[in-house]
Amino acid sequence: MDLAFLHPLYEHPGPWASAYVDAPRPTEDTSHERHLAAVAVARELSAQGADEETCVAVREALEDMRHSSEPHGRAVFARAGEVVLDPPLTRSPEGSLVRWAPLPHTAPLLELAGEDPLCVVAYVDRKGADFELRGALGRKDAGSVTGRQWPVHRTGGADWSERHCRLRVENTWEHNAAEIADALAVCQEETGADLLILVGDDREKRSVHERLPKRLYGRVVEAEHGAGSRLLDEDVERARSEQVRQRAERELERFLAARAPGDDGRPGAVEGVPALVEAAREHRIDELLIRPDGSDAHRVVWVGEDPDQLAVRRTDLKILGEQNSWSARADDALLRSVVATGAPALSVTAAGEEAPVGGLGALLRWV
Repeated sequence: MDLAFLHPLYEHPGPWASAYVDAPRPTEDTSHERHLAAVAVARELSAQGADEETCVAVREALEDMRHSSEPHGRAVFARAGEVVLDPPLTRSPEGSLVRWAPLPHTAPLLELAGEDPLCVVAYVDRKGADFELRGALGRKDAGSVTGRQWPVHRTGGADWSERHCRLRVENTWEHNAAEIADALAVCQEETGADLLILVGDDREKRSVHERLPKRLYGRVVEAEHGAGSRLLDEDVERARSEQVRQRAERELERFLAARAPGDDGRPGAVEGVPALVEAAREHRIDELLIRPDGSDAHRVVWVGEDPDQLAVRRTDLKILGEQNSWSARADDALLRSVVATGAPALSVTAAGEEAPVGGLGALLRWV
């Protein structure tokens, strides 16, 4: 997950209010339910020590959600009476998650707002294709391509003229498949889609698939439905979930293979809070891997004012010359560090394995 959108959270000192709230189900009492939920979140923040201005800002932001059509809710990050960031969620949180802490609690975003591939669904037939952009926030038309319209149907004769006609049909199919593949590649580049889903007859899907640029092969799924089918939300969600799982598995395989020392005697990956803190201080994290339910995720570390000022013990920060320090969750402190250095982070929960040990690990870069 690209974390660049989190930069505004680390341009200001804390403490921070963080709230993750599900979207209300559409009912006649939706507005009232949202009001009650917003009041409850503000009350919880106040109980944790948040100032009144920040509590009011969060409550008002959550009450405004009653006018939103976002299906999965929103995260709100606020400080000093101002909401700084309020990204929509791509998955609904289980209840409300509220925290008042020195750092914004951003770790849940890896599962609630990230790794939800944007999809282009291509409805393919012999004459062309319609493209549809599908994401967690809905669907919209993404264009179409029209190929040659004639001839597209075979005839059943066996004389020379019939064979010639069939050859022309084959040439039309190949031409149209190439045009669809080119248009789909352009659509992917323009939208930044993570996943391409082909819908149509098996031969038509295969013809388009084979003509796509090789760089896209890992992003393509051929739907089971035949021509004329419109892909259901469940079908798209299944394909997206499979893509997320496969990516998590690939990155975890890289991590497990990199833990052993290389030819230079240095490992390409580390796990455990002490090793990760050291790597973060030295700006060596190339990708942060997190299992939010891991025991190390909520382990306490100490942070200073700057992202690379973190330590396992408070005294370590004083040795490094940092006079001001606060306790923070390890996952949130490490995320602040990788945002500052431009490294990505990924939840590997979907991969299923109990790794990294403790739930936190990183692939390293050596300069």
